[in-house]
Amino acid sequence: MSFLDIDEKLFDLADRIELVYSPLADVKEFPEDVDVVLVEGALCNTENLELLLKARERSRVLVSFGDCAVTGNTSQLRNRLKIDDVLTQVYQAGPGSIPKGPEALEVLPVLLPKVYPLHAAVPVDFYLPGCPPDPDRILRTVTALLAGEKPELPAESITFG
Repeated sequence: MSFLDIDEKLFDLADRIELVYSPLADVKEFPEDVDVVLVEGALCNTENLELLLKARERSRVLVSFGDCAVTGNTSQLRNRLKIDDVLTQVYQAGPGSIPKGPEALEVLPVLLPKVYPLHAAVPVDFYLPGCPPDPDRILRTVTALLAGEKPELPAESITFG
């Protein structure tokens, strides 16, 4: 969603980009022959990993987009806990309106032993840190990639959190 924060500048890019896969689009399969993919979020389950592997295989350039993708960020807080304890607390003992009991666990993707940043599983071409990444940084990166150039991020713009 932070991609949308570049606001009206999206209109300048509209004739040069085609959104082919997104959580917002009704597309079930990651397409073949993608020029650039921006991947956000840390790797925490088998579905994340399968989609990342497919995205890497089918894309020329993969950008690790946001602090969770770049470092694992707060998602990695789970790494100090046992998976069974996390699942029990969230899906059986904990408060809230999410489904409870064994049936909830049957529909969840299998959690990875730890939460990982993207580069732990695939080669990453460019890193775009930030939580979320700054809109100007997003625009500079996407514009450079569209021009076939390497994105340059000034050192002072590379911050986390």
